[in-house]
Amino acid sequence: MSNTSLKTTGEWRSINWRKLERRVYKLQQRIYQASQRGDVKTFRKLQKTLMNSWSARALAVRRVTQDNCGKKTAGVDGVKSLTPKQRLTLINQLNLGSKVCPTRRVWIPKPGVEEKRPLGIPTMGDRALQALVKLALEPEWEARFEPNSYGFRVGRSCHDAIEAIFNTIRYKPKFVLDADISKCVRRDS
Repeated sequence: MSNTSLKTTGEWRSINWRKLERRVYKLQQRIYQASQRGDVKTFRKLQKTLMNSWSARALAVRRVTQDNCGKKTAGVDGVKSLTPKQRLTLINQLNLGSKVCPTRRVWIPKPGVEEKRPLGIPTMGDRALQALVKLALEPEWEARFEPNSYGFRVGRSCHDAIEAIFNTIRYKPKFVLDADISKCVRRDS
């Protein structure tokens, strides 16, 4: 291991992640509050600030390269993992206007059926860019969502939906409708 790679490894490990998370969280709170007020100009400005901040970029790269379950999955570029030096370089290379690479297409089996469904796997850089955009967009939309929607939301689960239904019907009987209408829609090709 060369002296420069030891230095960058040390730099990556010496990053105060709590401090970065706090900075990003505070900006996200301000985006959420501005979105609740309906102040479009302010939350757009705050989103741009968040996406240009080094803290948010570093957190996005860390989530994709270290925290994520799919961190060892390669995209079309074949890169499965990044060194600390490459991670620091990626932080500086994240650019929203850049052209994305094609995704790697993998066919995975559907549970209980012989069919397979396609899965697109982006490159590490594209995943980091997606994570960065998610950090900026999530607080805006959390402020706008219906309070009783539970599908694919951060910090919400099936148990939360069940609890909301229970609290609604426990004193007075009501009807609860659960339906999956995806197979009812006819699609002509």
